[in-house]
Amino acid sequence: MSENTQTADQQPKKNQSKEYLKGWVDYRIKRYWAYIVATIVALVLPFITNADGNHMFLLSFDQKKLHLAGVAFDMQELYLMPFLLMLMFLGIFAVTAVGGRAWCAWACPQTIFRVIYRDLIETKLLGLRKRIKNKQKDPDYSKGGNQAKRLIAIAIWSVLSLIAAADFMWYFVPPEDFFAYLQNPADHMILIGFVVGLALFLIADIVFIKEDFCVYICPYSRVQSVLYDDDTLMAIYDPHRGGTIYEGHGPDRHKLYNKRKELLEVQPEAECTACESCVTVCPTHIDIRKGLQLECINCLECVDACTHVMGALGKPSLVRWSSVREVEKQEGKTRIFRPKVIAYFTVLVLVLVALFTMGSKKEHMLLNINKTTRLYKPLPHGVVDNDYLFLFANTDSKRHTYYFEVVGNDKLEIIRPKKPFSIAPGKKRKKVVILRTKEKLADSTRKDVPIPVTIRAYATDDKEKIVVERHTVFVYPRADQLLK
Repeated sequence: MSENTQTADQQPKKNQSKEYLKGWVDYRIKRYWAYIVATIVALVLPFITNADGNHMFLLSFDQKKLHLAGVAFDMQELYLMPFLLMLMFLGIFAVTAVGGRAWCAWACPQTIFRVIYRDLIETKLLGLRKRIKNKQKDPDYSKGGNQAKRLIAIAIWSVLSLIAAADFMWYFVPPEDFFAYLQNPADHMILIGFVVGLALFLIADIVFIKEDFCVYICPYSRVQSVLYDDDTLMAIYDPHRGGTIYEGHGPDRHKLYNKRKELLEVQPEAECTACESCVTVCPTHIDIRKGLQLECINCLECVDACTHVMGALGKPSLVRWSSVREVEKQEGKTRIFRPKVIAYFTVLVLVLVALFTMGSKKEHMLLNINKTTRLYKPLPHGVVDNDYLFLFANTDSKRHTYYFEVVGNDKLEIIRPKKPFSIAPGKKRKKVVILRTKEKLADSTRKDVPIPVTIRAYATDDKEKIVVERHTVFVYPRADQLLK
């Protein structure tokens, strides 16, 4: 064949290669951008406060408060927590049903930290690994200088681990308090212990446990098989075009062909080049050509690798982000909006509505009413006193002056306290309250009579906004206990 003929034959392939790779941006690069956004949000969010000093999200055990979207809720208002937990789990289930383990590859801190350590520190900064695309082979630490580089890598990651541990704690201890506590570390050793302990765990996890955490420890991979179906999007190999590389199912799968020549002898139409680029690039050390595996975190690096290899040959990738229905079963397009997904998102919307509804009904004053140990105090002329202990909490962001009244019963009056009282924001106060009868309430010769009473407490300076009602009981004595 002449040189001109070869050139003519190769030209269409080059054009096809350019066409397949035109505008292609590796999923790895897209993930890096997602990691940058996630990191910025995680670091900045604890510092964002509104005019009242409330955080976007803070579960403070020190202040016994939950801050959510700039609204502070007292611990007695933690009925919102179940809604947050449901939102988190249902969100993960919905994302998994649609996009597989997209959380693992695109937002999980474990994956982000491993990429920082392996791709940035070990590969780019120190050159311990030759190529980012080869994740199967660990660095040879026996070579000159590599052991020192490894110690440097661990030292750099140790600093980043302390920052990550501190950032985690900022969602439980606000940064302004956190840095104030650090000025007196001896008085806050529990806090220091939590930060150091979490940092040590991150060092052990990212440097030594590595992706084994995803494979053996994380429970998410164990439940994904329940959440997946034929329409779940995932990294999937096309055996119809590439050829069958493995035979069998589950642990009984075994490799049939190691070389393209062996594959073509049995399957002449097979397009897989047996280059194993999709294998060497996998961070969890699996071969995507085996099919769906628990270890796959849906990072799509195998899609990138195969796209470049097959694109150079003028062909589309054999590994795609698609579904079993579309690739393996070839039963048509992937169905994104299917009953399972619609059900998940419907419940998610309902939970969100319930969360915002409950959150919008926040009480800016909390009130607990308890009877004292003395049931009643008979006074002359049939008058009776009942003593109560009122526990007030001002959950608003400013000081208020409070008082209360008896609702729907003009036969009772408040004897103590006589004047309104003030409570600072975020503070609590106890008040002894005495209710007294104006006239006879009951006439029983057998037993004491409990009489339902409604107490309305309100802020005298903002009665329209800050008002709550509580129900209690006034105990009226039997006839022989009354004083004449």
